[in-house]
Amino acid sequence: MLTDKREQIVRLWFDMWLRAEDMGLTDIFTADAVYIESWGPEYHGAAKIRQWFAEWNTRGRVFQWEIKQFFHSGTQTVVEWYFKNRMNDGRTEAFDGVSIIRWTEDDRICALQEFGCNEHRYDPYQNGGTPEFENEKAKWF
Repeated sequence: MLTDKREQIVRLWFDMWLRAEDMGLTDIFTADAVYIESWGPEYHGAAKIRQWFAEWNTRGRVFQWEIKQFFHSGTQTVVEWYFKNRMNDGRTEAFDGVSIIRWTEDDRICALQEFGCNEHRYDPYQNGGTPEFENEKAKWF
């Protein structure tokens, strides 16, 4: 089934990050693929995506990237997930996210864009009609 194959490809991509190992990146992305991270960086081409992947894994480690669900429609897939990493400087980053993926006819990724959501959420109106926002620096996404 087409959706099963696409889900396997996404799982392989996430596993590459969890293992910090390129297990066929250029097989799953087209040569001219575009990858946009939730906080702004944009990579053009499988070679650049591969360069980013290799370099990033020298600075940190992904230790959780859990898929919550998939949505498929034609040549697109939406993946909802939870992500957590630890950078070499000790910082830990964790957030909920969504990836929108566009596929080619031969089931390769030609475009992937991520969107992130702060995992720390609260109700600013819990104490009444005037909002009380936490004194927290806005996240990068």
